[in-house]
Amino acid sequence: MERMTYDVVIVGAGLAGMRAAIEAARVSNGNLSIAILSKTHPLRCHSVCAQGGTAAVLADKDSFELHAWDTIKGSDFLADQDAVEFFVKRAPKEILQLEHWGMPWSRTEDGKIAQRPFGGHSYPRACYAADKTGFYEVHTLYDTMLRYENIEIFDEWFATGLIVDDNTFRGVVALNMKDGNLYCIAAKACIIATGGCQRMYKFTTFSHQCTGDGMAMAYRAGIPLKDMEFVQFHPTGLVPSGILITEGARGEGGHLKNKLGERFMKKYAPEKMELAPRDIVARAIMREILEGRGFEGPDGLDYVILDLTHLPEEVIYERLGGIREIAMRFAGIDPVDEPLPVRPAAHYSMAGIHVNMYGATPVSGLWAAGEVACVSIHGANRLGTNSTIDCLVYGAVTGEQAAKYAMNRNPATTLPREKVDAEENRVNEILSRNGDENPYEIRREMRDTMDKYVYVFRDGEGLTKALKKIRELQERFRNIKVEDKGGVFNTNLTDVLEIDNMLTLAEVTIVSALARTESRGAHYRLDYPKRDDKNWLKHTLAYRTPEGPRLEYIPVVITKWPPTERRY
Repeated sequence: MERMTYDVVIVGAGLAGMRAAIEAARVSNGNLSIAILSKTHPLRCHSVCAQGGTAAVLADKDSFELHAWDTIKGSDFLADQDAVEFFVKRAPKEILQLEHWGMPWSRTEDGKIAQRPFGGHSYPRACYAADKTGFYEVHTLYDTMLRYENIEIFDEWFATGLIVDDNTFRGVVALNMKDGNLYCIAAKACIIATGGCQRMYKFTTFSHQCTGDGMAMAYRAGIPLKDMEFVQFHPTGLVPSGILITEGARGEGGHLKNKLGERFMKKYAPEKMELAPRDIVARAIMREILEGRGFEGPDGLDYVILDLTHLPEEVIYERLGGIREIAMRFAGIDPVDEPLPVRPAAHYSMAGIHVNMYGATPVSGLWAAGEVACVSIHGANRLGTNSTIDCLVYGAVTGEQAAKYAMNRNPATTLPREKVDAEENRVNEILSRNGDENPYEIRREMRDTMDKYVYVFRDGEGLTKALKKIRELQERFRNIKVEDKGGVFNTNLTDVLEIDNMLTLAEVTIVSALARTESRGAHYRLDYPKRDDKNWLKHTLAYRTPEGPRLEYIPVVITKWPPTERRY
C-alpha cells in the first residue's frame, strides 16, 4: 500500500470539513500541509441541500441567553449546557466571516442580513439566502479554500479506516476511486467531518452518500458513539421522494392541514403551531395519519398537506424558489396553486462520535466536527438552523485545535504496520466475497426495517424485531457477492462498504433505543411515553465488542437551566 504524509488530514468536505481546512490553513499561516478527502467533489456534498437558514444572534432584541435556552429546551434537556453556551457565542462570528468571504445573504430593506422565524426559536434568528442557504455557504467556503496553496483536495477518495495506535491517531486508509488502489495517509492530526448516517432509512431527506462512514470508522477504531438512539425526523419530507421541504416554508407562513382541512397543530402546540420543534411536529403529523385524518399515499406513504397557497406569490418566488422548483420537478405540483404532500422523513443524527465541547475525541490527535460528531449541543432534538451553524462553528474550532496540535508535533515517521495491513486485508476480503447474497437486497431490507420499527413512534416489541432482523442481515452480509472485481471507479465495492457501515450503525441505533426506556425528544417509546429525568438524564455511549454494542452512560452537563416540562 502506497503511503502519503501530511500534517493534517480532514475526512469529509462539506461545510464542517471545508471550514476546518480553511481555519487550519489560517492558523498555521501556510506552514502545514493539509489534505482534505471527499468521496464526492466538495461542491456535491450533502451540505448543499440545507435550505432554510443558519442560526445566530445578530439583532439587539435577541440574546445569547435566549438562543442557548431555546436550544436546551428544544433538546429536551439532553444537551450539555456548557457546550451550548460556547456554541451560541461563537455563532455570530461565523455568519459575519462568511459575509466577508462573499456569502450572498438575503437582506432587509436597510441592507442588514435578513433573519426568518424557525421552529423552537423564540426570535427570528435564521440567517438565510432565499431557500438555498447551504448551497451558497458551500460555494463560498469552496472558493475561499482554493485560495490556500497548502490545502490539497482529494475528491473521489473513499476513506475506509482509521489507524490508531497507543490511543493516538496515526493515519487514514482510503480508496482512490479513480485508480482503485488503497493508500495510507499518515498525519499528525485528523478531523472527521463525514456527516450523518440516515441513508439507513428508506424515506429520508439525506443524499445517497450519507452512509455514516466516519461514525463507523471511529466505532471500529474503539471510539464510542454517543446518543445513537436520537434520530431526527423532519416533519416535511416530500411524498413520495422524501426530498426536504424546508422548515423555512412554515417560517414564511405555511400551514399544515389534515384531510378535514384542519390546521391540526393547534391541538399539539397551540402557541407555536407549525413552528414548534421538529420532534413535536413530526409526532403530530404521524398521530393525524395513524388516527385516520391523513391522505392516502403511494406505497403506504400516507401524508398531510403543507399549504402555501395563501402566501403572496412573490414570497414563494423570492424566498422559496428552490422549494417551488423541487415540488414541480419531483411531485408535479406548483405550491403557488396546490398544497404539498408531506410526512416525516429521517433527517439528522443528533448522535455521533463522542467528543468534548471543543470537538476532541478520546484519541489524541483526532477531532470530529459537524453532524458526524456528538458534542452534545443538540441533545435529544435539534432545532432547525442549528445544524449548519454547528458545522461552521465546530469546523473552525477543530481546524484551529488540530493545526495547533500539529505545529507542536514531530513529523509522522512510523505507522503500525499490522494495523495498516489489517485494514487493507479487511477491504480486500470484502472485495473477494463471492457468495450468493445480493448486497442491494440486504440494503433494501435494512431500510424497510428501519422505516417500520425505528421511526417516529417506537416500542420494545418493534425494536426487538428490528434488532433481530438487522443481525440476521449482518450474518447474510458475510455471504454477499461483489460482482465487480475491478479497480477503477468500482462503485459496487464502495456501495458494499457503505452497506457494511450502515448495518453497523443500525445495530447501534436499535440497541441504544431498546435500552432507553423513556421518551425524550426524537426518541418516543409508546410503551414508555414519559420523560424520566431520574433514570435517563444521561448520554448513551456505545462501544464496539465482538458480541455487539456495549453501552455505558455519562451525565448531562447542567449549568443554569434545570429540566422543566416542554410547552409550546
